[in-house]
Amino acid sequence: MTLVTVDNIIDYHTNYAFVQHVLSMDTTFKSPNLMWRSIASPGLATTAYVLVIAWEAVTSVLLLAGSVAWILRRPIAKTLSAAGWLMQLVLFAGGFLAVGGEWFQMWQSPKWNGLESATRYLIVAAVGLVLVHSLRGKEDDPVARSVGHRERAVKEPL
Repeated sequence: MTLVTVDNIIDYHTNYAFVQHVLSMDTTFKSPNLMWRSIASPGLATTAYVLVIAWEAVTSVLLLAGSVAWILRRPIAKTLSAAGWLMQLVLFAGGFLAVGGEWFQMWQSPKWNGLESATRYLIVAAVGLVLVHSLRGKEDDPVARSVGHRERAVKEPL
C-alpha cells in the first residue's frame, strides 16, 4: 500500500487521468440509461482522487505500524494490522469494484479498467485480514496465560 500511495503521489497526473476517465465514463458504452451517473467536473475528480490518496496513506501507516508492532511483539499489532487490511479491503472492494466498476461502469472501458488490479489488492487484503485474525496473541492464548500465571506464582511467594 505504501508503494501504491507513493506512486499515486509521484505519478499524480497519470493516475489522476485514470480517475477522470472513470468518473466521466467517457470510454464506456455510453448507455443513456447510465450516463447520468458520470461526473465531468475536474474539481470533483480532484477531490475524489485526493480522498483516495489520503485513504491509501492512512492504510499504509496502519499496515506499517502494525508490521513494526509485530516485530516488537506489541499487543496492538493485531489491531493495527486488522484496521489496515480492513481499510484496504473497503477501498478496493467498495471504492474500485463497486463504485468504480459498477456505478461508473469501469468494466466497460477497454483502456481505463482497473478491476483486475483492484481484485489483486482485494485478495491480498482479505488474506491479510484472515491471517491476522487466525493468529493468536498471548492475550488470546489460554496456555500462555496459564503458564504466565504459574511463573508469577513461583516468583511471588504467598
